Amino acid sequence: MKKIIISLLIGLFVIIAISIFTITIKFKNYKAKDISIAVDESALNYFQESYEECRCKFISTSLRMKENYPKIIINGLKIPGKMDDELTIDYTYIPAKIESKTLLIISSGIHGVEGYTGSAVQLMVMEELLENANLSNLGILLIHGMNPYGFKNKLRFTENNVDLNRNCSHNPKLYESKNQGYTQLYDMLNPEGEVNTSDLKHVFFPLIGFAKIAKESIGVLRQAILQGQYEYPEGLYFGGENLEPSIHAITPVIHELSKDYEKVMNIDLHTGYGARGKLHLFPNPIEDKQVKNDLGIIFEGYDIDWGDGDDFYTVTGDFTGYIGRIQPEKHYLPMLFEYGTMNSQTTLGSMKSIHNMILINQAVQNGYASEKDEAKIEDIFLEMYYPSSKLWRTKVINDSKEILKQVLVKL
Repeated sequence: MKKIIISLLIGLFVIIAISIFTITIKFKNYKAKDISIAVDESALNYFQESYEECRCKFISTSLRMKENYPKIIINGLKIPGKMDDELTIDYTYIPAKIESKTLLIISSGIHGVEGYTGSAVQLMVMEELLENANLSNLGILLIHGMNPYGFKNKLRFTENNVDLNRNCSHNPKLYESKNQGYTQLYDMLNPEGEVNTSDLKHVFFPLIGFAKIAKESIGVLRQAILQGQYEYPEGLYFGGENLEPSIHAITPVIHELSKDYEKVMNIDLHTGYGARGKLHLFPNPIEDKQVKNDLGIIFEGYDIDWGDGDDFYTVTGDFTGYIGRIQPEKHYLPMLFEYGTMNSQTTLGSMKSIHNMILINQAVQNGYASEKDEAKIEDIFLEMYYPSSKLWRTKVINDSKEILKQVLVKL
């Protein structure tokens, strides 16, 4: 009997060891599989590899439109920086030709590094869609590089470590709010010391994560982390203590350019969350039935995630919601486009995404243990938000072209 018990214990130990090894290897080597489509080289031309290149392309393309749109406004807002005085939010505004009924705002780069894809989409809109669009009653405002610091340095946050899409509020009480879920996860999310990818806490991160999931759920874990928090300036998804300079700068522009319009719609461009190669429509939960109905008509034929599913998360201080809150007299339609990269709607993809964010935040706060770690983490992070895949980039432009054609017609 004793031998049987010992054998069973050894067998159990072997099974556990194999399981740990398998999970660890799968996590380490995780890579979202690319979609299979034909590469379109013309679509790839919209993508640039530096903030300066994106900005230059946006401005030069805007200037070329002056011949067709003599009333076009092209301007840049200098954003003060502690270490960099070459940070600018650029915008291009084409007013409605006859009557100011609807203003469409397409914004990019509120999450810095995500601006590379957002810039490509905006270039496509200017070069391919506006020429055939009916702008009699429709104005267009393209806001390029909402977070120029993150854009330039290939990071998601501002130089104050603020997530701009958790920072937007006309009510200061937001910055006093508490996210208890984040506090409970603080030690897991904010490791101390220089980041070393060989540290056991990083190697065995999936085991820690899956233990948290077993106790709660991936939905609860995702919400606690991604919602936004206002207590830990060094932490992930920090929403700040007041409005960041970027939001201060763009607010009066939005007020001024939208004042004559009855209806305003914002499409904010993002990358990262969701199925790789899929364009997700992710508005924060909407209670107004008329707004939901109008969005349903505009995006007829497309799935809209209204934020009521188990795999969704909501955020506080979001930019699309902010535009509506500062203009309560407008009929306002918010929408967020998210171009998925990591299959983060799955448990493994979600855990990998969270871990990547932990790595980059630890590096920014505490530095790298080695040049090898620095190169590895920066590459992982960039691929997560700006994939180099020609297939992925082609899909982004193709999908954006089709859906925005429809938006321009419906509006």
